[in-house]
Amino acid sequence: MTAATTRFAGIAARRTGGGKGGIASICSAHPLVIKATLRHGAAHGADVLIEATCNQVNHEGGYTGMTPVAFRSFVEGHAARTGFPPDRLILGGDHLGPNPWRQLPAAEAMQKAVAMIDAYASAGFTKLHLDTSMACADDPAALADETIAARAAELAAVAEGAVARTGGERPVYIIGTEVPVPGGALEALDHMHVTEPADALRTVEVHRRAFSRLGLEAAFARAVGVVVQPGVEFGNADIIAYAPQKAMKLVASLESMPQFVFEAHSTDYQPAEALGMLVRDGFAILKVGPWLTFALREALYGLSHIADELAPDPSHESLPAAMERVMLASPGNWQKYYPGTPDEQRLQRHFSFSDRIRYYWPSPDAQRATDVLLAALGDRKIPRPLVSQYLGHLDAEVGTGRIKPTAHELLIASVTRVLDLYRGATNP
Repeated sequence: MTAATTRFAGIAARRTGGGKGGIASICSAHPLVIKATLRHGAAHGADVLIEATCNQVNHEGGYTGMTPVAFRSFVEGHAARTGFPPDRLILGGDHLGPNPWRQLPAAEAMQKAVAMIDAYASAGFTKLHLDTSMACADDPAALADETIAARAAELAAVAEGAVARTGGERPVYIIGTEVPVPGGALEALDHMHVTEPADALRTVEVHRRAFSRLGLEAAFARAVGVVVQPGVEFGNADIIAYAPQKAMKLVASLESMPQFVFEAHSTDYQPAEALGMLVRDGFAILKVGPWLTFALREALYGLSHIADELAPDPSHESLPAAMERVMLASPGNWQKYYPGTPDEQRLQRHFSFSDRIRYYWPSPDAQRATDVLLAALGDRKIPRPLVSQYLGHLDAEVGTGRIKPTAHELLIASVTRVLDLYRGATNP
């Protein structure tokens, strides 16, 4: 087995043997989130799984402007500067399928998905989430499981061919037909349901047959995870926490598929106890993304208030004001996701749990405003009363000396606080 296969198969084997444990999947392309994640992994001597989503990174650049090759170089550059061992880094592709192009006819959208997964596999990404669950322009509203599985197998065949061509490491696969929309729920969270056990078992069998039809039995043997809905989700202002009693039957179905663990999406903002129970119950791969950039935005906005006190400069607009200007100028990434009055939309633009502001940090104006803020604070020691006032969630650790009260270290610490919760859950 390959290195990545061994790691993920080990998670399933521990589960089958009565053990526990898992891994957090870090779904972010923000440089400070990546830096914090690699520093955290190095400090704990742990494997780190970083995944790029189809919208962030693809063969056309995504909203970050990065192709898979560029994203790999970006992450490996941070790993080298952080001292993180490259052999402990796992790169994954999340929601790989036609989702970014679903407004196109299925044949055309799948052509683009084929090019994307070829780029991911060729670049050496070794955990590939095959997500063909989204309907395209000429599809029925709800796709049949057989259609989803056939499209997923088609993409797996492309990935296998790319690896054979490049001589890279054989990837592991994540499959599933009940896949949450990337980035959180788009509607009120009043009808959340847990995947039915029969549906999870059928998903595995339908994919097994689809892979077999293309002669991909060896690839299917490297499928390690099934995406299911454990009953967790978040929206703009709501969080549904994991309720183990509602997922008991789904959890029991894992006994019938020892090859697999469950992959849980949208675990952002779950209480620490809920994250631990998810891993205990077999949801061994925990996806997290918006929570990390939400924590980063909290710290950036807190630092903006601190700069107003320590280094006031009326000639520069505040970071929140700059981000409001940037988001209003390009509303495509938030407008259809944030309902309500203009005032309600304004609050959601900055403070929604779905954190669609994350799409705007790569923009030149946002980067410039962030650079101005961090330059204004520099490496000066921020007085603890200001930390308490504007970054209260970090005050106790500043008091103990665990966190150095400089702007950069406070940003890293805000993200690390979330990473600590996932480490506690996945390494019980």
